[in-house]
Amino acid sequence: MARLIHHSKLAISRFSISASRNGRFLSTSSDKSDGPIGSAKVGIVEEAETVQLPPPPTEKLLVIGGNGFVGSHICKEALNRGLTVASLSRSGRSSIQESWANSVMWHQGNLFSTDSWKDALKGVTSIISCVGGFGSNSEMYKINGTANINAIRAASDEGVKRFVYISAADFGVVNYLLQGYYEGKRAAETELLTKYAYGGVILRPGFIYGTRRVGSMKVPLGVIGSPLEMVLQHAKPLSQIPLVGPLLTPPVNVNAVARVAVRAASDPVFPPGIVDVYGILRYSQQK
Repeated sequence: MARLIHHSKLAISRFSISASRNGRFLSTSSDKSDGPIGSAKVGIVEEAETVQLPPPPTEKLLVIGGNGFVGSHICKEALNRGLTVASLSRSGRSSIQESWANSVMWHQGNLFSTDSWKDALKGVTSIISCVGGFGSNSEMYKINGTANINAIRAASDEGVKRFVYISAADFGVVNYLLQGYYEGKRAAETELLTKYAYGGVILRPGFIYGTRRVGSMKVPLGVIGSPLEMVLQHAKPLSQIPLVGPLLTPPVNVNAVARVAVRAASDPVFPPGIVDVYGILRYSQQK
């Protein structure tokens, strides 16, 4: 009987020591048992304190061109996903008067002058660039190409982990009409795949539709874009026709682009490389 009692106390002592080594501080208290031992005191293990682990680091996303049509939807989507969001643009704060805009850190800067936006890179873990524009061939190359190349290089030097670039799908004969635009886009893509072989994602949507703001007016492009998307997304073989086929590339909703862009920027297992419009549509339907 004495050996049995001694063995019970020894086992409880060992359990208490083992538990404390596993990150919990435990104590034992004694109580009388109703079992056959009678007056023997059996240890009851009670949790006295739990070690609090630090919270996981917060992902900070910088949206370049965050006050534009696509960029503003990306900012809103990223906030909904719990990310810390900052925006960089030449004009700074967006004119959007919606509550989510107050949660974005708005930075003003020029991609052709790194010193003007160096502070915007502090603490950033991923970047999405929506920078693009039209004009003369030289202007289009500078806006779509050189500006984004500067951003990619600065981000790489700063140690930003992931970079997503909103590029554009090929449109056959349109590529020749907008030569500077597409040459600039492809130059930026090449730079991204060089600097971010494992963390760079290029989205190539076609026509992006949604409700655009033009001054104080709202233009509902979905009236045209949505029906076209429903028809053309099932006509992929036709898009392979030389020259004119790319004109049948289906439009894509701006919310779908935003959803995939944020996922690509925040999900470390999202595959790097180029995602065409059909890939954007597929990824946007995944939860």
